[in-house]
This record gives sequence, C-alpha cells and structure tokens, in this order.
Amino acid sequence: MKNIDSYTHVRGESLYVDDIITRHDTLYGVVFDASKAHAVITSIDYSKAEALNGVVKIFTHQDIPGENQIGGIIADEPLFAEKEVHFWGQPIALIVAETELIARKARKLIEIAYEELPVIVTAREAKEKASLISPPRTFKMGDADRAFAACDFVYEGETFSNGQEHLYLESQGCYAFPLENGAIKIFSSTQGPTAVQRTTAKVLGVPMHKIEVEVIRLGGGFGGKEDQATPWSVMAGLAVHHLKKPVKFILNRHDDLRMTGKRHPYESSYKIGLNKDLKIVAYEAEFLQNAGAAADLSTAVAERTLFHATNSYFVPNVMATVYSCKTNLPPNTAFRGFGGPQGMFVIESAIAHAAREMQVRRDEIQQANLLNENDEFPYGQIARQVIARPSWTTAKEKFNFEKLREGVVDFNHKNDHFKKGISMMPICFGISFTNTPMNHARALVHIYQDGSVGVSTAAVEMGQGVNTKMLQVAQEVLGISANKVKLETTNTTRVANTSPSAASSTADLNGKAVEMACKSLKSRLSAVAASLLKVDITAISFHGDSVYVNGEKSGTSWEKVVSQAMLERVALSENAHYATPEIHFDKSKEKGHPFAYHVYGTAITTVTIDCIRGTYEVEEVKMAHDFGASINMAVDVGQVEGGLAQGIGWMTMEEISYNKEGRLLSNALSTYKVPDIFSAPKKIETVAVATDGHEHAIKKSKAVGEPPLMYAIGTYFAIQEAVKSFNPNYHLKYDAPFTPEKVLMALYEK
Repeated sequence: MKNIDSYTHVRGESLYVDDIITRHDTLYGVVFDASKAHAVITSIDYSKAEALNGVVKIFTHQDIPGENQIGGIIADEPLFAEKEVHFWGQPIALIVAETELIARKARKLIEIAYEELPVIVTAREAKEKASLISPPRTFKMGDADRAFAACDFVYEGETFSNGQEHLYLESQGCYAFPLENGAIKIFSSTQGPTAVQRTTAKVLGVPMHKIEVEVIRLGGGFGGKEDQATPWSVMAGLAVHHLKKPVKFILNRHDDLRMTGKRHPYESSYKIGLNKDLKIVAYEAEFLQNAGAAADLSTAVAERTLFHATNSYFVPNVMATVYSCKTNLPPNTAFRGFGGPQGMFVIESAIAHAAREMQVRRDEIQQANLLNENDEFPYGQIARQVIARPSWTTAKEKFNFEKLREGVVDFNHKNDHFKKGISMMPICFGISFTNTPMNHARALVHIYQDGSVGVSTAAVEMGQGVNTKMLQVAQEVLGISANKVKLETTNTTRVANTSPSAASSTADLNGKAVEMACKSLKSRLSAVAASLLKVDITAISFHGDSVYVNGEKSGTSWEKVVSQAMLERVALSENAHYATPEIHFDKSKEKGHPFAYHVYGTAITTVTIDCIRGTYEVEEVKMAHDFGASINMAVDVGQVEGGLAQGIGWMTMEEISYNKEGRLLSNALSTYKVPDIFSAPKKIETVAVATDGHEHAIKKSKAVGEPPLMYAIGTYFAIQEAVKSFNPNYHLKYDAPFTPEKVLMALYEK
C-alpha cells in the first residue's frame, strides 16, 4: 500500500495547524524572550508596547491562575520567567495583538534591564561546578576494575558529539479557541497531545476535561515536538482563558531556532580493555550530557545513553556513568535516537582507537565482539532473537565487503589528491519507552451503518507513515478494502491519557490496540454472519468486502452483515487498550527487561575526500537492516533512508554553536548547515535481513523510526580512515561533526 498521505502532500492539500481556517476575531501571539543567558531581571517596562494600537494584552507570570510550571519529569521550568532568566531565549511574556506584525512591533518596544550572572555553556564546566539536573546514574556488569588489570591492551580517550537542530519543516505552533462552559480547544503541532492537555490544565488551574487537544498531522517532529511543543500551546490557552477569543501562535524560524532545545551535546571519556583475541574484556565510559537550563526530557535521554552504551557488542565487564549537567542553554530535548546515538558514538570511537594502536582493522574488533543469543546486556536483559551476526554477515556477503575494501585500497594507491575510506557500522537499538508505565495505547474503532470504518488512536502522523500502517492493520483484520477505512485526527477527547508518539513505539503500541479492537468487532460480526448464513461461526471469515464460509465466497457482502448487525442491535464500536507485556526495570538496581525487543542491522559506508579542499562525498551506503516481517516495505525503506540522511548531517556538518555568553550563533540557515541533495549518498542500497520478526512488533513488523540514524556513525569513521590514508601523522580525534574545516586541518596536521 502506498503512503495514504502522499497524494495530498504533493498536491499541497494536506492540512497543518497554520492551514486551519481562522475565526474573524482571532488574535495572534508573539513571545518576548530573554536576551541574556543568566541574569536577574531588574526592571521591565511594557508601557510603550501596551500603548501600541492593536495590542490587546501582554501576559506574564502574574496572569497565571494555576501553576507557573511546565516541567514534565522534574518541576524546574516556569512557563514565564519571574525574577531570573536562565537561558537566552527563555520566554518572559506573551504579546497578544490583532495581527502578528503588530505583536512583533510591540516586542521591540519593551524595555528590560538585567543584572548579569555567571554563564555556564559546556557540560564539563557544569560538572566541575556541581551544576547537575539530577544525580548521576551508573550501569554496571561484572568487575571492570579487576578486568582491566588482566587485559593485554588498555586505551583511554575522550570524545565530543555536538547537538543537532530538529529543523522540522513546520515550525512550532498552535491555534486555540474558546468553547462553551469555560472549555478550550487547542489545535497543536505536538507529538504529545496529552502532555499539552495536562500542562495547560495545570497552568490554568482547571480540570483536564476542560482542555481538548487535537493534532491533524505534523510537518516533522523528530522528538523536537515531544515536550517542547507544549509551552506554546499553554501560552495560547492562557490567552484564550482570559480573553475568551481565539489565539493563533506560530513561531517563525528565527524564534524557533533561538528558543527551543536541540539534541544533547555530550562530552565523554572512555577506557577500553581487550585481549589478544580482539575480545573487549572491559569497558568504562563517562558521559557528560549538556542538558541545558531545565530538565525537560534530559534524564530519560541520559538513561537511554546508558542502555545503548555497548551498542551491538557483548562486553562482560562494564561501568557506564552519565551526568546530566545543568547549563545556561535552552533545555535540550528528545531527538531521533534519544541519547542512544551519543552512547554508540563513544564505544565506536574507543574501538577505532584500539584498532589504530593494535594495528588491526576496526571491523575485525567489531566482528569479534558482536552479540550472540543469550548474551546479557549491562542492564540485565538477556538478548533474544539476536540478529547482530546475521545482519553483519548479510552485509559483508551481499555487498561483497572485502572486494569493496580492496577497491578502496587500490584507489588510494593510485590517487594522491583524492582518498577513499570505508567502514562497517553495526547497530542494536531497544524498542520501548524506557519508562515502563508509558508503554500503553488505546484505539477507538467505529463501524458505520454503511460499512465504512473510522479509526482513532493516539498515534500522531508526522511523516513516518503511521496512519498508513494503522489503516493496513484495520483493513487486514476486518477483511475489507482500504477505501472503507478512515484514520481520524489524534484527539484527547476520543482517545485519552496517551503516551507521546516517540521511542519508535508508536506503530507497535497503537497498532496492537487497533488490532485488538478490530478483532473484537470482527468476532461480533462473525456471529451475525454465522446466524444469517446458518453455519457454525468457525466457518466464517471476511476477505475483500465479502463473507466466506469454509474458504468459499458466500455471496453475502460485508455491508449486508453490518446492516444485519444494526438490526440486531450489535455494538459496532470498540475501545481497546494495549500494554506491552513482559517489560520492567528496577531503577534502584539498574537492572531489568526494559525493551520489548531490539532492532539490529549493519551498514557499509564508502566516502571520498578531496585532500586539497577538505570536502568529501558519501559515495554509497549499503545496509542490511532488520525489518522483522515488514507490513509496508516502501514506508520502512523511506524511514531507513531518511534516518540515515539525518544521521549523516549530525555526524558531518550540523554544528550547533553558542558563544561564551550563551547566545546561539548558528541561528539561521545561513549559519547552520543541513544536508542537501549534494550531501546525500550517491547510492543507497537497503536489503532486509532474513528474520521472522518479533511477536511484540505489530504484525511482527519491527519499529524503524530511530535505529537507522545510527548507521551514519559509520560515515564519521569512513572519513577518518580516508584522512589517515592521506596523512599518516593524523592523530585520531573523536570530535563530531567532522566538518570540512576539521577534515582540512586533519589532512595537514603534523
């Protein structure tokens, strides 16, 4: 089945928040934000702005009837700053005016004075000053200290991986308007409708049932709208609560870049010990996460870094510690991979370091340490249905890795000013929210009198094709045509208490709920059909809008059975609840079974660098990926390719930059480089690893949103290998992204 949104997307007919037809009395919001990263507010004068014709009201913390608090995991983030500001871009007030232009003019008229305070920009400085979001956490297995003493080779080093701007095509935004009896409806561009509902209710001091949140679709999210879509909707809700008029609030790109958090930068160190057989005997890592000025989702992101600290490898002795460091940057947040990529980059750097010192190929160490069935992860889960080695073998054999490597060596021997590099990159990514209580979902399915079907779930469509998969599940279970099924918008009134669309779990959780609801409905309709046709219920099945008896077409249609069910007063609506079984995790012991299953895969990346200019091209990326039993290979391959491109951007060119005062320097697309068509690999090839899938995946079709991003870590090491082939004196560094500037300096390092 094709992606059901493709047709309206390419015709420009798909609806987003900014496309909603506004009421004639709609007002518009613009945020007045801090122009210092850390300071005491000594005075603010709103008088000139308030006097501007067309300004309706300026809202501050003093106008909040409930709590001035939007922190989700930790209550440490006010909606509006009160006496102090803690990051450049922190909201101080919301200007509401008759037009957005008037609101922006008013913002320039506000006069503010500060008493500046010390600014912390880096995670290392924050740790040194004991500025932490929460206490550090450690995952342990075996006895790393004792194991290092017995190793034949021990190496230590440091790494840095920068942040990354989400750069969703649709910026943050919402449209809120009043309903009767004090209720408010908010159309929000959010991955977490319930978070918007819950937080708005808390800030306004009203019950959650007074707030209805609806999401049509997102123009991209990548985690940046899981938590950070919330404040804008809350602000709009606050204005509606007071003014009793609709308020629209869409951030422009510059405001969005300045005010929102990014992927977390990490400053990390490692210690790796190996024996003569290339086995990793012990591994120690310390991760310094730059959380920004408030917790947001940083503690959960840090936790997933620990979960993925050893990637696809079995290491018997592990000590991994993460510090979530509080700095004066915008609170950093979820981003595709959610801390996993940062953890994987460190162990891959450690392996590259060891390979260079031991004078062996990096892939030899990787292959020697891949996970096997029943190996234990450092967090206590036993590896089951392990596809690490099959994916590695598939990639090597299917794509003839040794021949590719020989081609690279031959090219480098014949060329002086161009050099190639090649790498292999295995991945192992756990699927589930690591916070166990979040692993649940509901679906509401209606069968209408004419046989058409409406499906409501908590899944937010943001370009990943989840609506297509939900439709496929409903269609397949009910045995009807695709055109009979409609995926409704995501709405907190129809489906309540939802987890966000995140963690690569959206299709699994919501798909399982749809499957359960449709199975219940089919069971009722099977009984109706059996009575109508005077046969045993076990003989009944539905296919292609028709009723079959013992596999033979009966001549009775789906529509006729639905009509008969109406006459017999059979319930044609069903609400189903799904909670992932088996998973659990004890944070007091840092042990458990947190993931429903793991996704595996291996990528081979080849790059060519221009040794005069320092520029490079990704020639080809060949991936053997663990799709499970994919229910939509076109959608899934699209996710693999998109994740790879986004990961290549993170590893090679997307460089977040703040100055010492905490001001964002990469604050526009002229100063922040994202991958374009010239950055994409010239050739991408993806093959499915032979596997039966996993029962906890919907229809055994494994999650595919986040895992492919980490294939791009191999691009970094392929570039590094090409640099080494040109400059043997290059001292290995693990500082991402590996921009052309850094490559040029490395090429001529002495």
